[in-house]
Amino acid sequence: MRTGTRPPGHDPVRGGLRFAVEMTAWVCTPWALWPLSVPLAIGAVLLLIGLPALFGTPGDRPGGDPPVAVPGIVTIALVVLQAVAAAASAWALWGTWVAASVTALCLILPFTELPRWRALLSAAHRSD
Repeated sequence: MRTGTRPPGHDPVRGGLRFAVEMTAWVCTPWALWPLSVPLAIGAVLLLIGLPALFGTPGDRPGGDPPVAVPGIVTIALVVLQAVAAAASAWALWGTWVAASVTALCLILPFTELPRWRALLSAAHRSD
């Protein structure tokens, strides 16, 4: 891990937007699934929170490396999974205005994540 610098994409604005999408997915997805299947709702929580906690790309986390190292594309896929879950569950739970706002947030996320995603896909980042 680089000392004294943050990995790309971990500034307060980008990280805050990513956190907002993650929190929406973590709360809304099990809430939307609960009436359909309690085990499915619990499984969604375990997947949406557990996978990113366990798997990550070395050098990407400001607090240290993940327990299980994976290529950058896996980290990117986990972020996309969270955004899709947040948008889909918002439409299942809430009215048009709130769901459209959450969807807009999820559509903005990839553009703010581009510097981080480029670093995750670069060979230099994998060798940190």
